[in-house]
Amino acid sequence: MNETVVIVSIVSLIVIILLIGIPIRLTRFIGEGIARLVIGALFIFLINVVGGVLSIHLPINLFTVAVTGFLGIPGVVALIFLQQYVIS
Repeated sequence: MNETVVIVSIVSLIVIILLIGIPIRLTRFIGEGIARLVIGALFIFLINVVGGVLSIHLPINLFTVAVTGFLGIPGVVALIFLQQYVIS
């Protein structure tokens, strides 16, 4: 696909969204979800860096990031338990 087509598509989508508008509630919901996913990914990365000493490694994929981002510390503990005792 040509770069110009991609850029024009993105810009036109942004213009359409600005003209039509997206409900504030939907925008806030999507923004909070993305923020939680980013925090979950960073937390798993931190667990992998620190957990290298203890042989703890959690793969960074959409499922583990979602569990970590939305459930927090209990989600991380559950993922580590599953990784250490159920899967291995």
